[in-house]
Amino acid sequence: MGTWAIFLSITGIFEATKSNLLKNAHIKYVSGSNEMEQHVAIASSSFFINAAISIFFILLVILFSGWVSLWFHTGAELAEMLQWFIPGMFFMIFFAHMEAIQQSFLDFKGGFAGNFTRQFSFFLVIVGYKLMNKPLDLATLAFYQSLSIGLGAIVLYFYTRKYLHHKFNVSKPWTKKILGYGGYIFGSGMVANITQNLDQLITGKLIDPASVAFYNIASRINLLVDIPSYAASEIIFPKASRASAEEGKEKVKYLFERMVAILLAFTIPTAIFIILFPKLIITIVAGKSYATAAVILQLYMITGIFRPAQNQAANLLNSIGRPALVFIANTGTLAGFLVINYLCVRHWGFYGAAIGNLITTLLSFIAWYFIMRREIDLNMKNIFRHMIGTYQAIWQQIGKALKKASATS
Repeated sequence: MGTWAIFLSITGIFEATKSNLLKNAHIKYVSGSNEMEQHVAIASSSFFINAAISIFFILLVILFSGWVSLWFHTGAELAEMLQWFIPGMFFMIFFAHMEAIQQSFLDFKGGFAGNFTRQFSFFLVIVGYKLMNKPLDLATLAFYQSLSIGLGAIVLYFYTRKYLHHKFNVSKPWTKKILGYGGYIFGSGMVANITQNLDQLITGKLIDPASVAFYNIASRINLLVDIPSYAASEIIFPKASRASAEEGKEKVKYLFERMVAILLAFTIPTAIFIILFPKLIITIVAGKSYATAAVILQLYMITGIFRPAQNQAANLLNSIGRPALVFIANTGTLAGFLVINYLCVRHWGFYGAAIGNLITTLLSFIAWYFIMRREIDLNMKNIFRHMIGTYQAIWQQIGKALKKASATS
């Protein structure tokens, strides 16, 4: 389980980093243009960069997967898994490209269908092996994950083909423009994704791979709480890009404060519930053998309250053309995370990475608050006001539903 968690961390960094480079630049430039020829040039140039990066990562896997496997004390197993994931890296070229095209037109149906197919088909494989009571080694599991990405890409194509011009016209100016805008996003995305997985990677290196399994369980539950935040990021990016160009800073500020308020309105109650009953949640999700992860989950949930604001802040600054600032902030966070986590793991051992994660997140939140104060004149009072408004709207909807139910009965 620990080796699988390390594998997911490495492949997740690859997938999310490449997505950050291409998707945001693609969406920003397509949503700001109505000319078909420009759309073709942007899409072609984005696809070319996408393929080049994927080929580079594939070469890294071929050359260095054995060294990475030894470095994490996983024997040859992690190397085999990474090599069996090479087809998945190839399929991701098409999956990521079509997902970016979908979202640049504010269409999210294909992305949902493709990701659902990808995850559900992979889930069915695991269920099938379980029902047949057949052994499933990690290398084979990595290969099935590759195939699931391919299935997802096929489904995504049927939703995306109405936006495809089936022309390939790589433009040197657009390639430079995408790299110029996306370069900082690529760097900040890589830094952010390494930071997000660093607690597990440090634990695997300094303690042992088996300990990573407990962190991975807590991290997966934590990610469920983050899902609304990531979904909101996909929606707010094209809207903020247009608002920045057409309506100015005040509209951008309103979008940010409103979105963060709505996210916090759902995140805070969920986080409090999980903090109060961590062992119950862990037992339901992973079983009693992972009860040790309850403390890690509690610490993660505290950080989960602060993350929506940070996620949206970075996303919004990218959308209004401030990727360099995001890169600097994320690099500073990573540097602090490395130092603090290393010291915490050395001092507290098994729980050190979770404690370091909490300390770093709180410090990072303070830094992001002052950045957003300077960039868009962020006002925390507005966020709390929007939160209250969200709860009032929910209560009104519940009241209307109850009245309707009583009237019909």
